[in-house]
Amino acid sequence: MRCWIQSKKVAAFLKKSGAKNFCDRGARATLSRRTLLLAAAALPAAARAATNPYAEAIRTQLAAIPPGPALLNSYLVQTGPAATQFDLTQANAAYVYDNALAGILLHATRHETEALRIAQALALAQSHDRFYQDGRLRNAYQAGAMTTPAKLPGWWNNQWLEDPYQISTQAGPLAWAMLLWTRLGMTAPANAAGDWLDDQLRAPIGYYGGFYGFEPHPLKLLWQSTEQNTDLFAAFRNLKRQDDASHASAFVRSMSGPQTFLAGTTPDGRKNPLLAADAGIWPYLAGLGSQQSARNAIQALTRGNGIGFSAASQSIWLEGTAFATLAAPNPAFTATLDANISPEGYLYASVAPMLSTGLTTGPALQPGTAEQPFNYYRRPALSATAWAGLALAGVNPLKS
Repeated sequence: MRCWIQSKKVAAFLKKSGAKNFCDRGARATLSRRTLLLAAAALPAAARAATNPYAEAIRTQLAAIPPGPALLNSYLVQTGPAATQFDLTQANAAYVYDNALAGILLHATRHETEALRIAQALALAQSHDRFYQDGRLRNAYQAGAMTTPAKLPGWWNNQWLEDPYQISTQAGPLAWAMLLWTRLGMTAPANAAGDWLDDQLRAPIGYYGGFYGFEPHPLKLLWQSTEQNTDLFAAFRNLKRQDDASHASAFVRSMSGPQTFLAGTTPDGRKNPLLAADAGIWPYLAGLGSQQSARNAIQALTRGNGIGFSAASQSIWLEGTAFATLAAPNPAFTATLDANISPEGYLYASVAPMLSTGLTTGPALQPGTAEQPFNYYRRPALSATAWAGLALAGVNPLKS
């Protein structure tokens, strides 16, 4: 492990605690990551920002891409005989949500140059799509240096194939790009995205889910998500678009149940009773729910020393466990995160080999075909790593 102690306060804490061989700048570290994380957590936010191993792992991956606007792989996949269909379809996928989160973490930990590389790549993708020129973003692009037009992810199987979810647009990922852009003062692409949302996805209350499928005529998703409207509330609020922020927050508040928030509504407007981690916890982080509502969601979703994605999950979702520790610090959850760090420094997506979410990736586009389940697999994951870094730094990305 490379030495990442950059603060005299951290070194002093370790020395006082009796830790041996704490490293000077440039020396090799012999301490466990657990000890270092505990030390960093004891520091003020400004000091934690300079001692964040999750941000450093992301910077290492970004440094491997040639200079300029770039997006990061969302998963570090298996290759060779161990590769699965998931690895094939995710090998070059850079999801907008994951990359925006990573950019927010880099900005929060004072690595603005790297944050700008991601933000500028997303802005280029917005203005140089192969078909759309209206302010939207796809859910994912090809990882690596950004090109114009922006390349979309896919894979070869006797022919070039693309995943309908990856090339689609949902409101939530677009909101996270807006959150990153606004933090960096890039209000032009953020407002262009906001204008498209208002024009295409504004519902009588809140915003619809997005569009699914291939151009030129993707299917409009008429379900509404508590999580995505929470994202939009935060994004519009940061842009000072108060009417739009209020429109999104009205939907979130309408989903408040007796204990916590429901997941949203189905396409026909019925409430979806599913309890999901992001829908249950993020309203509190955004200032729309109480800490008790978040704690209730965490308690209901706890699976051992972590939480599941939803009530349908039987094991631990590490991304959710990370943002749960931001909402309600829990040493046992932190220990779980520490025990699930990959050799590359990324957090795995799940503890179990496969984690069910209870959701699908989207509707079936062809008659007689089944909807595809949305599952997580135990691969090093950018979004989980970014949330763990934000929790360690004490930075709430849903607050300005």
